[in-house]
This record gives sequence, C-alpha cells and structure tokens, in this order.
Amino acid sequence: MKTDIEIAQEAKMKPILDIAKDLGLLEDDVELYGKYKAKISQDALKRLENKEEGKLILVTAINPTPAGEGKSTVTIGLGDALNKIGKKASIALREPSLGPVFGIKGGAAGGGYSQVVPMEDINLHFTGDMHAITAANNLLSAAIDNHIHQGNKLCIDSRRIIWRRVMDMNDRALRNVVVGLGGKANGFVREDSFMITVASEIMAILCLSKDLMDLKSRIGDILVAYDINGEPIFARDLKVQGAMTLLLKDAIKPNLVQTLENTPAFVHGGPFANIAHGCNSILATKCGLKLSDYLVTEAGFGADLGAEKFLDIKCRFGNLAPSCVVIVATVRALKHHGGVALDKLNIENVEATQKGFSNLEKQIENIKKYKVPVVVAINKFSSDTEKEINCIKKKCRMLGVPAEETEGFTKGGEGGIELAKRVVKEIENGENQFKFLYDEKLPIIDKINIIVKEIYGGDGAIFTKTAQNQIKEIERLGHDKLPICIAKTQYSLSDDPKLLGRPQGFKVTVKEVRLSNGAGFIVALTGDIMTMPGLPKTPAAENIDIDKNGKITGLF
Repeated sequence: MKTDIEIAQEAKMKPILDIAKDLGLLEDDVELYGKYKAKISQDALKRLENKEEGKLILVTAINPTPAGEGKSTVTIGLGDALNKIGKKASIALREPSLGPVFGIKGGAAGGGYSQVVPMEDINLHFTGDMHAITAANNLLSAAIDNHIHQGNKLCIDSRRIIWRRVMDMNDRALRNVVVGLGGKANGFVREDSFMITVASEIMAILCLSKDLMDLKSRIGDILVAYDINGEPIFARDLKVQGAMTLLLKDAIKPNLVQTLENTPAFVHGGPFANIAHGCNSILATKCGLKLSDYLVTEAGFGADLGAEKFLDIKCRFGNLAPSCVVIVATVRALKHHGGVALDKLNIENVEATQKGFSNLEKQIENIKKYKVPVVVAINKFSSDTEKEINCIKKKCRMLGVPAEETEGFTKGGEGGIELAKRVVKEIENGENQFKFLYDEKLPIIDKINIIVKEIYGGDGAIFTKTAQNQIKEIERLGHDKLPICIAKTQYSLSDDPKLLGRPQGFKVTVKEVRLSNGAGFIVALTGDIMTMPGLPKTPAAENIDIDKNGKITGLF
C-alpha cells in the first residue's frame, strides 16, 4: 500500500469554493488561502447563529498504545461513509502541532484512504494559526518583563510570574531558562520556562471563545502573576489584550478543507488532551453543525482524557450535546493492553484480547455516565482474526453496546458504511439524556476526586503541599467554581503510563493546580506530564525532505 503522503499527493481535490458552495456558503463567506484552503468569515458565522444544528457525533478511543488505534482515521472515514449513505455530513478536527510532526509522531491528518487534504499544508504552517497564537502568547510575556524593566508600577513580584513563553516545537532545552542576562539594558534577571504552543492558555481560549469580543474578554482575564502583596495581576492590567486579540483576528476564524473524498472538513485549534482540553474550536464545531445534518468530531487520546474534557468542558461552554459517542479500539491495541509485546501482536491471541478488553469496558462505562448512545468501532487491521474480532463483539453485546468493524484506512468511506449505518440507527433510536459528570460549583478537591474515581477508576487523589496551597489561593481569589482539566498521561487510566488495561486500587497524585482564568478552567497536573516535550533519539524530522521540484517526502 502507498504511504499516506503518496495517497494525499494523488488526491483529486475540489476547489475549496466548491466545497463551501456544497455546504450552502456564499463566495463572500470564505476567505481563500490558495485554491484548497479557506477560512470562514465572521459575517458568515453571525448569519448562521440562528440556524438549526445537526447531530453531533464524538469519536474517542481506548487508552492509546504504540500498536495504534486510528481515531482520526475513523473520524474521517465515518464522515465520508455518512455521505456515502446519503447523509449531509462534515467533520471537525484539531490542527496538528509542528512539535509532534517533526518529533515522535509524524503527520496528523488521518491515514491511508481516510485523510484530510492538502495534507502537507495542514501538517505544516497551514493558515498560520499556530504562529498567531505563539505571537500573542509571547507578546504578553514581553509586556510583563518590559513592565518590570520600565519601573514596575504594578509591583509585579518577579518570583511569582506564572505566565510562560511558548514555541511550537519540541525543545527540552527550553523547559527551564533564565531571562534578562547581559546587564541592566536587558531587564531584570529571573527564571522562566517555555511550553509548546498547544499548551498555551491562548490556544485553549481560542478554542473556547464564541466570537472575537469574547476572545478579547477572555484574554484580559488571564492570570499572569502576583504582586508583592500577593494580589493577582491579569493581562488586562498590562493593557495588551487588544493587541493580543488583533494578532488572533484571523486565527479565530475556522479553517475549511476537505477529505480525500471531498467531505467538508473544519480543522481548527489544536490543544493537546494530556496537558490541555484536547478539542477543536467551539466555533468550528458550531459552524459544522449549522451547515451539516451530521458533524463528526474527535477528542484527543482516550475517553478518560479527551472525551471527558470534551463533555465536561467544551460542551459546558459551547452549549453542546453529542447525539452519539463512538469509541475506537483495535484488536492489536487491546492485545497490548492484555500484556502482549509489540513484536507479538500479529499472532492470534484471543485470551489477551479478552484481558485487554477491560480497558475498552471501562471507557464504555465512562461514556455511559454521560447518558448518551455509545457505539464501538473496531478499526480493522490485516492481522486481526475472526475469533479476536468476534470476542470483542460478544463482550460489547454483553455490555449492551453495538460494535462494528471499520476499514477506513484501506477502503476510505466505503470501509465505514456499516459503522455509519449503526451510528445513524443509534442516534434515531437511542435515548439521549446528556448530562455532565459533576457540578462545576463543587469544591476543587471534590471535582478532581469525582473524575479520578468515576472516570479513571482510582481510589481518589493525593494532593501535594504545593497543590494544596495553590487550591487555597484559587479559592481565595474566588475562581474555584470552574470545570477541571486534568493533565495526565494518555497511556493509562492511572497517572502511571506503565499501568495498562484497567488498573485498580491506585491513587492519582496531583502535583500542581493552576488557574487558567481566561480559558475558564482549572488545570490539575499529575504524574510526569511535560508541557514542553523533547525530541526522541531519532526525530521524524530526519525522514522529512523536499526535492528541487517542491515534492515533500517522509511526512507520515
């Protein structure tokens, strides 16, 4: 089979104006970025506000493994398949970050014959959203240090600056830095650190904002530091929220591209799900819902991270309610959760499949807590056997959940038709009484414990002294009545990435608690989560190249 990039380069794309017209958009509704990319204008978004919305389908997964699950591939294939069975469907995905593209992961636009295109553009600079977010974030950082240098009228305590610089690249050397070196002209010396752009609160704010003025208001609410008396300093105190919003005036507009089969695709915003809330923008989701009968979207990593945050954070702010949740699993990944080594996954092992099913079982239980219909998508690999697949289907039936095979990677939309039919059936016949997992007005510790016990299956949370003090500070400021965003390893239900399957009898240690006041949630950091990843021994960048004719190779 051809590589992803070879398949993408052979795609017969429609001009993006044609895709827009198929959706019912006018020529003036889109702002072109070349022939195959566009942004949806603010005027179009306003005009669509009162239009009836379609059905929202969320695609999530089991805890990811190196064996692969293919959540984005299933999302894209399902969107294509819905159109094949006569439904008007679109998809909504996150934008890839350059860090993983050149790091350990490679490209992030689906795979095989279920991809969004132009794949190279989407994986690289796309429409410049990531750069705009980086610039806005770092403008605020520059304003903080400049304010101190110019006399520090706000009495900012340089030891308690919590706002960090960012860049959209994996660079472990920037995790801890010292700024202001070189003498008086370069400001005051202080410790600082960098995060990857997708971990920036600006990214979260962009994805949760309803419009440009909501974006501006949220940026002004960002907590950046404390003064020498321990009182909070917000971005609005530095008077740069207007300039920061200006840098984001185009980035806030949803991006429109297409799949290999010309299904409209809204690719916009890209917070990580292990260190942020892991969902594409509310504006892109709303736009897709207004213009389609069915919108298929995804949330990052497993259902314990991305889906929980989608349902408890994004749906809360966006007034959204999914009509169905699809949980993606593979035989290979379940066998790995069942204890099989990566080099043995191609060998039939029904016993390991049964054992690893415990992870899928827990994710099914998790989604059922939200009172929405659930469908399991078995993303089929060539090494899967009939006995292994039947084992999964049988266990799903025992849980009262339908399971369908899908082969979007090798067959595109055609490979997802049975899944699409099943999803439509569940939406039409299933009971949907969507509810949140917790009341955001509960105390911070209670909300974290609810997530740990109900979603992770743990015995509760342990809070370090630092975390306890930070919680007290947030409560003192009166900003504790917000949803929780837990930063946790994606590989395990616990905070230990080595505990696969369905671990029990564990507690999650909360090391830090941070207020993302502009985004509107509280971040609890657990385990060894890094907000600035490093490159692996052999980065994907070593295999990526371009020739004299401009042809790109090695990008997944």
